[in-house]
Amino acid sequence: MKNLIRLIAVLTPALVCAEPSSKLAWTAEQLSLVESGNPQKGRELAQACAACHGEQGISAVPTYPSLAGQLPTYLFKQLQDYRDGSRQNPLMTGIAKGLTPQDAADVAAWFSTRPAAILSANAKGAYPTAENLVKHGDKQRLLPPCEVCHGTDGKGQAQDVPALSGQSGDYLAASLRAFKSGERHNDIYARMRILAETLSDSEIEALGLYYQNSQQ
Repeated sequence: MKNLIRLIAVLTPALVCAEPSSKLAWTAEQLSLVESGNPQKGRELAQACAACHGEQGISAVPTYPSLAGQLPTYLFKQLQDYRDGSRQNPLMTGIAKGLTPQDAADVAAWFSTRPAAILSANAKGAYPTAENLVKHGDKQRLLPPCEVCHGTDGKGQAQDVPALSGQSGDYLAASLRAFKSGERHNDIYARMRILAETLSDSEIEALGLYYQNSQQ
């Protein structure tokens, strides 16, 4: 039964009973706002982010995410989720509440224009367990390949699916563990929580390292 719920959650999220865990709705108005983001204004606002996320959006601290090259819609969503409490972090909540929606769009636009981090040129063959999950998934656990949502190049797609390629392995692993435990719950229709719940600790660590070193 649990496998059936997982399959429905992945393939047809609109039918899942789990309530959406983000108050942000991707209306035409919201998308237009994000598209209107001004990178230059965002650059000024992002100076306050440099201590944790780096001046160009590439963090020197493994536990903080790099934001360079991330989808602007994803960054905007995370800021709104911090702002309204859908995602919890005392520091980020305070920062997000100090930004207007236009400020958030501007900051997202700035980071999205920065070149993504390149920590290694090639992870092919280095992390076989993770590579198998990324490319093939696991039919027995009804796990789809990670690349179905995050793209064959790990650069994300759609509005709320983040780029993973070049991201800190420590941060990615921590995020998966937070989804697995339910500590983080701002994923739409619980998709990441349902999938992460099936992953072992070693698989989580391997996936973090795979994407950290998979920049193409």
